[in-house]
Parts: sequence; C-alpha cells; structure tokens
Amino acid sequence: MVMPPTSEAPEALRYLTFDDNGLLTALYGDHDRHLARIEQQLDVSVTSRGNQVAVSGPEWSADTAVGVLNQLYGRLKSGLSVGLADVDAALRIASVPADEDTPDESMIELKTPKRRITPRSRNQARYLQTLADSEMVFALGPAGTGKTYLAVAMAVAMMEAGQVDRIVLSRPAVEAGERLGFLPGDLREKVDPYLRPLYDALYDMLPTEKVNRRLASDDIEIAPLAFMRGRTLSNAFVILDEAQNTTAVQMKMFLTRLGENARMVVTGDLSQVDLPPGQTSGLADALGILDGVDGIGTVRFTDVDVVRHELVARIVRAYDRRAGNPGKT
Repeated sequence: MVMPPTSEAPEALRYLTFDDNGLLTALYGDHDRHLARIEQQLDVSVTSRGNQVAVSGPEWSADTAVGVLNQLYGRLKSGLSVGLADVDAALRIASVPADEDTPDESMIELKTPKRRITPRSRNQARYLQTLADSEMVFALGPAGTGKTYLAVAMAVAMMEAGQVDRIVLSRPAVEAGERLGFLPGDLREKVDPYLRPLYDALYDMLPTEKVNRRLASDDIEIAPLAFMRGRTLSNAFVILDEAQNTTAVQMKMFLTRLGENARMVVTGDLSQVDLPPGQTSGLADALGILDGVDGIGTVRFTDVDVVRHELVARIVRAYDRRAGNPGKT
C-alpha cells in the first residue's frame, strides 16, 4: 500500500478537469474501479462528476492522487490503454521519489508489432534507458520485475527497426545438468521447457506466424548456454536469462561472445541459485569482477518493482526478511 510520509499531514482538497469526455470511462474504470483503487491505496476520497474529479485527503496523498490521474489521462491521450495494472503502476511510480538519474517514464515507450510497452516502475524506466544506452546490461532482482520481458521487448523493437539482424536467447538448463542428449527430440525440443518464458515474451510482442518464421530462418535463435562456446555473436541482441545458475567459467565464456554491433543483456536473481552447494554463481562472480567497467550498465530491482500480483511483492518481502535482508524492502 502506498503511504504518505506522515499520517499528520494537513487535509487538502484538489480538483481536476479533463477536456475529453470520451476518455473518462477508461480513466475511471468500470463502476469507477480505478478511482476506488486510488482511494484504497492513498487513503483519499475521489469523487467524479462528469469531466471533473474532486480529491480530498492528506495533502501528500491528495497531490499524489492528482499526479496519478494526470499520468493515466496522459496515457489515454497518447493512445495507450489503462487497466488496473496501469493504475497500480502509476501508484507504484508515484510512491518512489524520482532522483536526478531517473528518466521521465512518461517519455519512454517501446513499440513492437503487438504492444506498446511503457515502464511500470521507476527502476523499469531506468532499465529501459540503460538498455538503450549500453552495449551490455546486467539486470538483477526478484521474479515479476520485468527483467526478462523488457529485455525481449527491447530486442524485438531493435530487430524490427533494423538495428540488429537477429535475436539470440539463452538460458542454462541446470535441471538437466546441461547434458541434454538423453532428452527426446531435436535441440529446440530439448531446451524448450527451459526457455518457455522467453517464448512467451516473444509471442506477446510478435504475431505467431512472424515468430515461427523468424525461428525457422534463425533470425530468432534459441540456444542453451552449453552450445554458445566458440561463437562470436555480431549484429545481434543476445539475452542470457536465469544467469544466477551459470558457473564462473560459463559466464566468462558467454560474456566474451559479444561481437560487433551487438547488445547483450544478462538477467538473474541471486536469491534463487540452483547450483550445487559450494559452487559460486557466475553472475555474482561477474558483478564483482566487472564493477566499474565502462560500457556495462547494471540495474537492480527490488520488491517495489514487482509488477505481477501484489501478493508476489509481499512474498518477496517475506523471503527477504527471513534471509536477513530487510534493506531490500
């Protein structure tokens, strides 16, 4: 729940007037459920009458609610949709003060053939800006923060714009010990279960027939980490997912595949390492070695950035508390 900095803030009354009545149903939500969510999360009262909204409550909360409503109205004016997830995203962004390094999330948008994608937290905005600016990016944090989804979105957007020729997706198949030969089927059939989240993101952004066509022509390549050795990946957008499950040797091998006009994104969650006990995660090892190296961007997500069900964020916080990391919450 988004809370104001003090419960003793003075009461305030704010009015908003919107100039396009045709957008108000989408802004308010069915049966005003978007307004109800803002009321619940900010402890304010929101009353609509025609194209005017009155917001009353603690000063900080009322001002925040006005900002959220203006942001959502701006989305609608630019042709984007607004659902409960977008309301939650606007509330999440409003709850975290911007700093001088935070890009304006309202100015960031990725266009793919099926979706127009905008950030749903300040860290997501920072991540998308880092993906645009850096040749190599490490994205760290818990499940549900958009690490993989946004990386695939950037890859698709760059491929569609002709900035890269192909997309290469990789993931360590830890459960099979990288020994895939005993599994039935061809290479794709063997590794598909481990790469399903990447497929899901692709099909969310590209028409099915286009994904299948690009897979058949190897414009989109699905490759297990063990099959990356010895290659140079040029003119490509390369994503290594679940990188916490690489060894130090595997990670060095992967990072040194970077070729001309290539982008590389490494995503992972260091709280979910599935390697044998005592074995150092290649992701943790690389972060220590490469800290401060020019051209490498690092974005760290926390439970605040979880954009799945609100319960997922609470689960992440509970596990962090038990692990003795209260600072993450």
